Amino acid sequence: MSMHSLPLTIKSMPTETVKERKSRYSANKLIKRLRRQVGQAVTDYGMIDEGDRIMVCLSGGKDSYAMLDLLLGLKQAAPIDFELVAVNLDQKQPGFPEHVLPEYLESLGVTWHVIEKDTYSIVQRVLPEGKTTCGLCSRLRRGTLYEFARRHNMNKIALGHHLNDIVETFFLNLFHGAALKAMPPKLLSDDGDNIVIRPLAYCREDDLARLAELRDYPIIPCNLCGSQPNLQRQQIKQMLNDWERVQPGRTMSIFRALGNIAPSQLCDRNLFDFEGLAAEAPAAADSKSES
Repeated sequence: MSMHSLPLTIKSMPTETVKERKSRYSANKLIKRLRRQVGQAVTDYGMIDEGDRIMVCLSGGKDSYAMLDLLLGLKQAAPIDFELVAVNLDQKQPGFPEHVLPEYLESLGVTWHVIEKDTYSIVQRVLPEGKTTCGLCSRLRRGTLYEFARRHNMNKIALGHHLNDIVETFFLNLFHGAALKAMPPKLLSDDGDNIVIRPLAYCREDDLARLAELRDYPIIPCNLCGSQPNLQRQQIKQMLNDWERVQPGRTMSIFRALGNIAPSQLCDRNLFDFEGLAAEAPAAADSKSES
């Protein structure tokens, strides 16, 4: 029997194209970078300890989805044991797709809760038409989540604010609040009962957007405040984007500056004792004894 008459038993496999290989390499590199940044932020600021029960706040936006995703990966690799509980606040916004988050969280097999509280009606009733809703909405949401964490013995609350959010908040406070402050990666809440952590503090927004596209998260848009035009935060974001185009790396430089504070080079009398500042007296010269 000739070689040509033998049955063909091995099927040729489709060859991965150069473009597909580069895409896969880029995706793996992105995920490794984000996981490393989250791990570094958690370590630098002591965000997670053995036995923690962490509320992971999900809004349905790309950042909170990414936070849960990356924390689940960290939990698998971490040398300590801690619990993650996904929590969403259903604020009863018109058209909110109530099924999306439960179905997604069920597919992950994580513990989850949905808190139902009609903060939307409160915001609409209290604020006049055209007034920015973010401030009041944020306070109502924060109070509800803090109370839920207390009642369910969750000692840490994880929020999905990233590096760009922190820098934007710095400029919001600088331009509109006359204060040098931003979002700390870890803080004690005003009520003293909750520790808030921001595991994405070292992650850039564009990387998180790429991860969301890669993972195909079921994004839920915010129709309450995110669609309002001319928000101060949007103006700050545009300013930073313009700066970044002119000088790439400027946002990162500003973020690093927030962790490199020189109190004596500012003007806060509560932070540095300017009144007590005085030059040291010159040392007395050794007098030579006369012979």
